[in-house]
This record gives sequence, C-alpha cells and structure tokens, in this order.
Amino acid sequence: MKIPISKSRLWVARVMSGLVILFMLFDGITKILKLKVMVDGTLEMGFAEHHVTIIGFLAILSAVLYTLPPTSILGAIVLTGFFGGVIASHIRLDNPLFSHTLFPVYLAILTWGGIYLRDERLQTIFPIKRRQSISDKNDFNSTKMG
Repeated sequence: MKIPISKSRLWVARVMSGLVILFMLFDGITKILKLKVMVDGTLEMGFAEHHVTIIGFLAILSAVLYTLPPTSILGAIVLTGFFGGVIASHIRLDNPLFSHTLFPVYLAILTWGGIYLRDERLQTIFPIKRRQSISDKNDFNSTKMG
C-alpha cells in the first residue's frame, strides 16, 4: 500500500535538497569562472590550477544528476563520493574538524536526508520505524482484544 508523503515532509525534503543543489551549483560555477578565492582555495588544498575547472564541472554534473528525479539516487551517490574526496583533502591538510573537515558530512546528511524524505524507494530499502509509545501499545492491545 502506497502511503502519500505529507506536504510538510515534502517541503522539508525540498529545502534540504535545495540547499545542497544551490551550494554545489554555486561552488561549481565559481570554480568554472575561476574566481580568485576559489582558485586560491583549490591550490591550498593541493590541486593544480587546471584542476579547478574540472572540479567545477564535476560539482555541477553531480548537482544536476541529484536534481533530476530519474537520476536523483545516482546523483546522491556521486555527491557522496565528491564529499568523500573533500573530506580526505581536509584531513590530509589537518584542517579544523568542525568547520572544514566535517562540512562535507553536513552536506551529505542534507543530501541523503532530503532524498530519503521524498523518495519512497529509499524508504522501502531503509525503513526507519518509529518506536511505539506505551499509549500506542495499549491502544493496539485494547483493539486487538475487543
């Protein structure tokens, strides 16, 4: 039986996903435009200047894959790989944990949380069950006996 997703849940999912998409598009576009701050940051991470454009295109491609419903799960997987590379780069440079190294983890949580809330396929594969409260159990037992 297909249970419809509530409007509020759908909006939370859209906001979560939208934040990731906007961030990745901004990151990708500013890298393709080779803004000085992006080039300098990429060089500090240990990449060559000619890698900036490639990384920018990959960021945009992953955001587009994530945005389109038929490829959204593939996009989430590609984004997760992208974020893993960013984490590895920050660890290698011994950057601050919460502001730099874990930032891609925060984006990954938004990525997978947003898609989970709006995609029934993921909810079927990874069901998250709500714990039953005592009153719920009592209601269940009283209807079962009556």
